[in-house]
Amino acid sequence: MAKEMQKTSMFIERNPGDCENGDIYKNLDDDGRVKRTGTWVTASAHIITAVIGSGVLSLAWAIAQLGWVAGPAILMAFSFITYFTSTLLADCYRAPDPVHGKRNYTYMDVVRAYLGGRKVQLCGLAQYVNLLGVTIGYTITASISMVAVKRSNCFHKHGHHVKCQTSNNPFMIIFACIQIVLSQIPNFHNLSWLSIIAAIMSFAYSSIGLGLSIAKVAGGEHVRTSLTGVTVGVDVSGSEKIWRTFQAIGDIAFAYAYSTVLVEIQDTIKSSPPENKSMKRATTLGVSTTTIFYVLCGLVGYAAFGNEAPGNFLTGFGFYEPFWLIDFANICIAIHLIGAYQVFAQPLFGFIEGWCARKWPENKFITREHGIDVPCYGVYYVNFFRLVWRTAYVIVTAVVAMLFPFFNDFLGLIGAGSFWPLTVYFPIEMHIAQTKLPKYSFRWIWLKILSWVCLIVSLIAAAGSIQGLIQSLKTYKPFQT
Repeated sequence: MAKEMQKTSMFIERNPGDCENGDIYKNLDDDGRVKRTGTWVTASAHIITAVIGSGVLSLAWAIAQLGWVAGPAILMAFSFITYFTSTLLADCYRAPDPVHGKRNYTYMDVVRAYLGGRKVQLCGLAQYVNLLGVTIGYTITASISMVAVKRSNCFHKHGHHVKCQTSNNPFMIIFACIQIVLSQIPNFHNLSWLSIIAAIMSFAYSSIGLGLSIAKVAGGEHVRTSLTGVTVGVDVSGSEKIWRTFQAIGDIAFAYAYSTVLVEIQDTIKSSPPENKSMKRATTLGVSTTTIFYVLCGLVGYAAFGNEAPGNFLTGFGFYEPFWLIDFANICIAIHLIGAYQVFAQPLFGFIEGWCARKWPENKFITREHGIDVPCYGVYYVNFFRLVWRTAYVIVTAVVAMLFPFFNDFLGLIGAGSFWPLTVYFPIEMHIAQTKLPKYSFRWIWLKILSWVCLIVSLIAAAGSIQGLIQSLKTYKPFQT
C-alpha cells in the first residue's frame, strides 16, 4: 500500500502492520520524511551559490565610494555579523533543543516555534517578497551578461567607439525557458548538483575579474584612489557623496546575506552529525570563502580602476580585451545565475505547494504524482500543479523583468527591507528565547545594540536605494534597449 501511494501522492501512507518489521523506516528520517543525504559540503555549495552573486564584481564601485579605510572595515564587519547571526539561526532549526528538538522546515516555522504571533507573518512577508525580488533581479542580471557576450564580440570586430546596442528581451526569454525546465526539480534536496556547478562558475568569473584587475594594476596605469573614496568637488557633489556612501554600505551588507534560504539549506543535511554542527561548518567555509573573494575583488578592483570604478567591470566593460576571456566570464555569470535562481525560488515553490496541499488535500490535481519512465534516468514523477504553477511563476518573473529593466534598483530597496529582520533581528530574538537569556545581562545588551546598529544600516541603505531609484526613473527611456 505504501509503494502504491508513493506513485500517486506527494505523501507516504504508513500502515500499522508495516511498522512491525520496520522496513518502511529504513529510508525515512525521524520526522517521517525521506532520509536527508546532504552534508556540510553540499550546504557550503548552496551558501556560496546564494551569496557570491555577480555583485562581487560591483564591490570595486562600493570600495570607491568608501575609500581604503572604511571600505575594507565595513566588508570585514558585515562578514562577521553575517557569520555570527547565521550560527544563531542554525541552532534554531530544531526546537526547543538544537540537537534533539522538533525539526522546522522553513524560516516561518522556526519563527513560529520560538516567537509566534504576528512575527510569523512579518517573517513570511519579508522572506518571500525578497525571494520574488531576487528571482526577477537574476533574470535581468543574467540577460545583461548574455548581452555582454554579444556586445563584446561586436566591440572586438568593429571597435570600442561603436554603440553595439542589443535588446535584453530575447535573452530573458532564453533564461526563462531554461528555468521552466529546471523548476521541475521537485525540491531543494535534489538541487545540490546544480549548486555545485553554480559555485564553480562563481569562482571562475570572480577569479577572471580578479586576474584582469591584477593585470591592469601591473600595467602601471595611473588611477586616482584615496583613503576616503571619491572626492567631493572632483568626482561627485557633496550630496552625491552621501547618497553613494549609503548605497555602498547597503550593497556590502546585502552582499553577504543568505538567511532567506538558510533554514531550507539546513533541512537538506543528514542528521548525523547534528544538523546545526554541519551547518555551522558550512557557514564557516561559505562566509570565509566569500569574504576572501569580496576583499580581493573589491580592493584589487579599486586599485585597478580607482574612483572611476564601474558598477560591474565585466558587463560594464571595464575591460574589453581579451574579448574571449570576457565572453567566458560572462557565460560563467549566466550559468551561475541559472543555479542561483533555483536556490532562491525553491523555498517559494515549496511554501506555495505545501500551503495548497494542506488547503485542498483531496484535490488530485494538487497532490497526485504521475510516474513517467525516462530512459537512462528511471521513473520521474510529474505533478501537474507543480508543472503549471512553477511554469507560470517563471513566465511572470520574466515578463516583469522585461517590463521593468530598472528593477534591480527596486531590489536594493527590497534588500534593505529584509536584511535587518531576516539576517539580524529574528536570529537574535530567537537566540534570546531559546537560551532564556536574562534581560539586561551583558550578552543581552550587546545583542540588542547589534540589532539596533543593523536597523540603522538598513534604513540608511533604504534611503540610498530610494534616491537611486528616483534617478533611474528620471533617466529611464522605455523604448531604448
